[in-house]
Amino acid sequence: MSKSSPYNHDLPALLSLAFSGIIQELHEQLDKLGFEDIRPAHGFLFQRINPDGATGMEIVEHMGITKQAVSQMIDYLEKHGYVARHPHPQDGRGKIVVLTERGWALIRAREAIYAVIEQRWAALIGAERLVQLKSDLDQMIRSTNEGELPPRLRPVW
Repeated sequence: MSKSSPYNHDLPALLSLAFSGIIQELHEQLDKLGFEDIRPAHGFLFQRINPDGATGMEIVEHMGITKQAVSQMIDYLEKHGYVARHPHPQDGRGKIVVLTERGWALIRAREAIYAVIEQRWAALIGAERLVQLKSDLDQMIRSTNEGELPPRLRPVW
């Protein structure tokens, strides 16, 4: 990092830049694979419905946005073939949002892309150091969350 960088090894900024870099690369690769209609915010929704599906209200709670915004996001993803609404198995009036085959293909592509990024990082700093970095981050996150990992990765809107 150059001395003119405004971040100067500020940990929150560096973590944010690392996350942003991963997400940018992920979406560049997804675009190449034909998933150009997916946006970073969609990943937070996929996180909640993968693997068993979720109700609209569960997604609202998970994402911390309005019912209307979640409904619009689900409509968009349904229109593009990533999710489908099915009758809720326990609530005859409710719906559950599930991944379609295209949605699962996206999840598989995402995991493969993440694996390539992680392999590249391991080659850069060493596999042992990457394992230690992940362990250290896990420990730091747990230390601020009563020994647990948060149940969700929630977007900062």
